[in-house]
Amino acid sequence: MLSGLMNFLRACFRPKADGHVHTGSDASGRQDGLLWYKDTGHHSNGEYSMAVVQANNLLEDQSQLESGCLSSYDSGPYGTFVGIYDGHGGPETSRFINEHLFRHLKRFTSEHQSMSVEVIRKAFQATEDGFFSLVSKQWPMKPQIAAVGSCCLVGVICGGTLYIANLGDSRAVLGRLVKATGEVLSIRLSAEHNASIESVRQELHSLHPDDSQIVVLKHNVWRVKGLIQISRSIGDVYLKKAEFNREPLYAKFRLREPFKRPILSSEPSISVHQLLPHDQFIIFASDGLWEHLTDQEAVDLVQNHPRNGSARRLVKTALQEAAKKREMRYSDLKKIDRGVRRHFHDDITVIVVFLDSHLVSRASTVRSPNVSVKGAGVNLPHNTLAPCTTPTEAGTT
Repeated sequence: MLSGLMNFLRACFRPKADGHVHTGSDASGRQDGLLWYKDTGHHSNGEYSMAVVQANNLLEDQSQLESGCLSSYDSGPYGTFVGIYDGHGGPETSRFINEHLFRHLKRFTSEHQSMSVEVIRKAFQATEDGFFSLVSKQWPMKPQIAAVGSCCLVGVICGGTLYIANLGDSRAVLGRLVKATGEVLSIRLSAEHNASIESVRQELHSLHPDDSQIVVLKHNVWRVKGLIQISRSIGDVYLKKAEFNREPLYAKFRLREPFKRPILSSEPSISVHQLLPHDQFIIFASDGLWEHLTDQEAVDLVQNHPRNGSARRLVKTALQEAAKKREMRYSDLKKIDRGVRRHFHDDITVIVVFLDSHLVSRASTVRSPNVSVKGAGVNLPHNTLAPCTTPTEAGTT
């Protein structure tokens, strides 16, 4: 009887993976410790591979791949949507984006009856507005949610056109075949918003000419107001609305001088690319990957190995590099649990989207099956209270 009770308790308190795949025939992804992966699957324009490794106690990276109809109507347009949401200060913002951004995109696509830069921009703004409303409601009970935010990288493939939209420092990299040499070269598609980039610091100075402390070099890292590395995000309301930069927010986040205009922006950088027959694949990843691999190293890893498991291979290589930097074995790094693992590397999310030129060149009106995949992590059981975010954990992107 006692052994039966113990088995029951183990079942109740076993950490669960929160990733899921909604599609008729696709098998769900797999969990291996802190690593979740889906080695291969099909989307409207080819194949894909996904992987997520968790470092934070609560997974702050969220991600999704949506394929098929990109509007609220069955008439289309059809294509592929990819989202990487790298949260900071907690998981609330990235989770919110994961639940709402694609819905907004479908709604605006329906209204405009096509995919466009304007549709994507409106979807970003609606998501930002929605999270601001959530913060306003929760502020009296949970004021620290004002210091939670997320980077947001989106790719949309529709009718042979690729749209890339970005807030923060996640990155999209294209692998393009050079026929003359047979090489596959890396082409960075996304503009990044990190204070370590001189042009970003210049932009901040031009937007805030009266603030000599708009960017501060702190512990050898450039930070906006000495607090956060990124200059654009969804969330981080405490640096966008002065009324949320006051008690009872942690003193660490409160600025001495009130601000009259938003310090951080939610305006995404959006670029449009016509895909070519020799464009092979796109790597979408949170900055946890790019801390350890260059663009070309990542492209070479994908190009020189089978497609199956590409994302997992990239994550593993990044972890091996992280272990090497700390002069430890990869096998020992894998034994370190979430939370403590964050001292060695960040959450890492990778989605590799392979491009089949015959499928990419199809009109956006050609129907394709709906596929919906969301990345996963190990979460605390629902009957366990999540630990509160401490001042040292929040807003450190």
